[in-house]
Amino acid sequence: MEMSKRKLGKSGIEVSPLGFGCWAIGGLFTMFGRPDGWGMVDDNVSVRAIRRAVELGVTLFDTADAYGTGHSEEILGRALRGVRQNVVTATKGGYVHDRQARALIGEDPSPAYIRSALEASLTRLGTDYVDLYQIHNGDIPPENAEPLFHELDRLQAEGKIRTYGWSTYSARHVETFAAQTMGTVIQTKANLFSYDRAVADACEKHGFACINNSPLAMGFLSGKFTAATRFGGDDVRGSGFDWTEYFENGRPKPEFLHRLESVREVLTAGGRTVAQGALAWLWAKSGSNIPIPGFKSVEQAEENAGAMAFGPLNEKQLKQIDALLPMRKPD
Repeated sequence: MEMSKRKLGKSGIEVSPLGFGCWAIGGLFTMFGRPDGWGMVDDNVSVRAIRRAVELGVTLFDTADAYGTGHSEEILGRALRGVRQNVVTATKGGYVHDRQARALIGEDPSPAYIRSALEASLTRLGTDYVDLYQIHNGDIPPENAEPLFHELDRLQAEGKIRTYGWSTYSARHVETFAAQTMGTVIQTKANLFSYDRAVADACEKHGFACINNSPLAMGFLSGKFTAATRFGGDDVRGSGFDWTEYFENGRPKPEFLHRLESVREVLTAGGRTVAQGALAWLWAKSGSNIPIPGFKSVEQAEENAGAMAFGPLNEKQLKQIDALLPMRKPD
């Protein structure tokens, strides 16, 4: 079946039902002294993977100036030369970084900083506009919120961005965004292990697109991890951040291995891979959902893009998974 395109909320911008997240292709970097990259990466492979995704119908690519402290944006810009007008490019800003040290060292969601961050992102991406610009800071001080959103309105009026959004994590923040902005997109963590129904409901209520980051639970829902899997010291999955909750000391937590095994048969029905089933679950949960799985190889790009050929899980499969794997609200 061919899936219909999805829109970035009321902006009317159409995208493929699946986007690609470009965090992993940023390479090695740190966040507040801990590893925040996904190990070593081959830039030439990243370029080939992006170009292959475009061939397979993927039209949304999401990055951030934080990923590799700008390196991901540079690689994405390089890969999209010649096809930029055919795709939707999204990036984010709000973290302060030391490019030479490849380190994130602070946050600054002020209007002046966001404007300068966007200008730097445009240079790295090799473009004079981005289709979607998102605030990367999940929580914004109330006194900063309104001036920041007004600045995004100005950047949109200047033609530097087509629409904007917020990468955040609570229904309360979605309501704030709806009340104070003309933005059209919320980005939030969403997968089989971590799904906040209230955020999805709020996005549907306000007509926002809901871009799902970590749709494969940081690779867990590739189905390829075992109790023996271990990530090196340069991988974010061994960093101990509270949002890497599926891992402990660089190893997959047994409870999540057990949860995945309980639904593996349903996810792989009809010839899907585990990853394709996990993406299909998100499509079935809400028409606003647009998952953006990451990738580090051409093979991963092909597998993820291949999920579109199967479409969403059906109602019976959705109910089976809901019965086998009761949803927990993220901590």
